[in-house]
Amino acid sequence: MLPRWELSLYLLASLGFHFYSFYEVYKVSREHEEELDQEFELETNALFGGLKKDPTDFEWSFWIEWGKQRLVWLLAGHMTVSQMTMLLARERRWYQTENEYYLLQFTLTVRCLYYTSFSLESCWQQLPTDSVSYSFPWMLAYVFYYPVFHNGPILSFPEFIKQMQQQEPCSLKSSLCILALGLGRLLCWWCLAELMIHLMYMHAIYSSTSLLETVSCWTLGGLALAQVLFFYVKYLVLFGVPALLMRLDGLKPPPLPRCVSTMFSFSGMWRYFDVGLHNFLIRYVYIPVGGSQHGLLGTLFSTAMTFAFVSYWHGGYDYLWCWAALNWLGVTMENGVRRLVETPSIQHGLVRFLSPQARRRCHAALASCSTSVLILSNLVFLGGNQVGKTYWNRIFIQGWPWVTLSVLGFLYCYSHVGIAWAQTYAMD
Repeated sequence: MLPRWELSLYLLASLGFHFYSFYEVYKVSREHEEELDQEFELETNALFGGLKKDPTDFEWSFWIEWGKQRLVWLLAGHMTVSQMTMLLARERRWYQTENEYYLLQFTLTVRCLYYTSFSLESCWQQLPTDSVSYSFPWMLAYVFYYPVFHNGPILSFPEFIKQMQQQEPCSLKSSLCILALGLGRLLCWWCLAELMIHLMYMHAIYSSTSLLETVSCWTLGGLALAQVLFFYVKYLVLFGVPALLMRLDGLKPPPLPRCVSTMFSFSGMWRYFDVGLHNFLIRYVYIPVGGSQHGLLGTLFSTAMTFAFVSYWHGGYDYLWCWAALNWLGVTMENGVRRLVETPSIQHGLVRFLSPQARRRCHAALASCSTSVLILSNLVFLGGNQVGKTYWNRIFIQGWPWVTLSVLGFLYCYSHVGIAWAQTYAMD
């Protein structure tokens, strides 16, 4: 364990970089507000003292607008019927508007994974077995379970059926406590997401290539942080709503995403951001293709097929294939370094010549390099290939050596915070 003062220094440096870079994004947003307003039609409302809002993140704008119109009432209806059923006993058309088309698209994309899970589990079942669990009514209950119907999160069929068959109803008092606490958290997350897009027009700036190429390096770093952190907060809301309803139904939802500012590896990002999707990919793609049971080439092939699947599932666009390739390369490099470090001779040398604190610092230094590519891949996913090229050129080509080394230095601090957080998380 590092000395408390050193870890505190890394934490303060990380927080300082967050807030200062966000301030730079805020200044650029204010300076170019009229220009961005003309190009992207920033929205004006009474929230946050009349600040204009960046509406260009399609996913957030779509779900908030749909939620205001219908989704809140549909989910509230499900909650009401579900709770009444639990108290009394033990327990839907094609699109006409563009918004309804996107809702259908989101829904079918997620339903794909659900009926794939049921179908594969049905094929894999060992006879004799409880065939009732794989009946048509249970398939309907699983595929059309409403809280996760439109946007997830993903829950495998074995986990769903196990929880439904062992369901224990909560008392009305417990349900009200869960509801009040859950709504309080959702309100805080929603307010934070809205505040971010009122103060920082990061999505609009990303859509303006000329502006993105001229902002300062501090602003560029702040935009990257703001983009990935907004994505994180957005999914706390989008996954938090169905997770709350699942808890009220007596089910245990997949864990919510872990904060991206504590991520220091590709493996950790995939394992802890969308836990349900990660479990699906491991169980239904990676292991059936061969997993790690067929040597190094087999592992590389299985990993590549997993990322190919997830890229195609997200839409199969060019930038998604680039994103998938970066992730495959990152995971492969991390696993290669991990295997090398775990060999007895290397382990013996590290223990003999380096103290635990020195080994931790080496770990953070390696993690900072991995995190830089991880952030780049996430920016490609969120902003497209052009955004990724802009960051690559400005940080790693034009910015060499001082900008590059400065970024790696800040990520070194982040990595220390993330490693300490991961150890605390594991102990909890």
